[in-house]
Amino acid sequence: MTQNDLKCTAESVAQKLKTAKLGTQFFDTPFKHAVIDEFFPTDFAEMLLKKFPKTDEDVWERTNDSDIEIKLRTKWESEFDIPDGIIDAIRILNSSHFLKAISGLFGIEKLIPDPYFTGGGLNVTVRGGLLDVHVDGNYHDATGLNRRINAIVYLNPGWQEGWGGEFGLYNHTGDTLIKTVAPVHNRLVVFDTNDYSYHGLPDPLNFPDSEVRKSIILYYYTKEPRPSNQIAVEEPHSALWKKRGGLDKRGNKTRNFS
Repeated sequence: MTQNDLKCTAESVAQKLKTAKLGTQFFDTPFKHAVIDEFFPTDFAEMLLKKFPKTDEDVWERTNDSDIEIKLRTKWESEFDIPDGIIDAIRILNSSHFLKAISGLFGIEKLIPDPYFTGGGLNVTVRGGLLDVHVDGNYHDATGLNRRINAIVYLNPGWQEGWGGEFGLYNHTGDTLIKTVAPVHNRLVVFDTNDYSYHGLPDPLNFPDSEVRKSIILYYYTKEPRPSNQIAVEEPHSALWKKRGGLDKRGNKTRNFS
């Protein structure tokens, strides 16, 4: 795509967020989140599918913690690791147009993307994969910034009910499932990530062996800390898992940081 094409697409998707309707596209409970269907232009979303790496390519980091996290994600360290075509989506999702729209919708000023792609990038979950209910880490080592927003674009044109893989939103303790969002093709989910925004897909996927659950996931940060009513753990922490009793993968509540 040309620079002008990318700019026009960024402006178009930003407008969808700016005009998101409360109760049908933007929701306050159980925590703030938006669900925007047909997010990218149809041909753009199809291009992303074609450029999406195969699971046997040497671009994936495989996580196999059988009780809490079984998935693949890319090992990007900079934008130069991102495949052609996919980079266009990342540029749009990290653009000032997208950031300003998210800031306005969620009431979080001065959002910053992550050029280090710490934990962000492409995700794949295969049959039997899962992601336990958890809250996300709160701190970005490379910058010292505070994590505030997650954005997910699903790329699953053949998804059918019964395959599983719905994104689950839970109550403030993570004990009760409040809502599920299907991972349908070209659907954007954005949510306010904090110490009470429990989410996950804890039930193993029932996808056919020939299909995988694909998504693009990016994170956004602010210099300002989260509001006090969103903080349960003051110190920097990694993802805290329900099946680990609210601790991280190493059995800690907090972690060292640089």
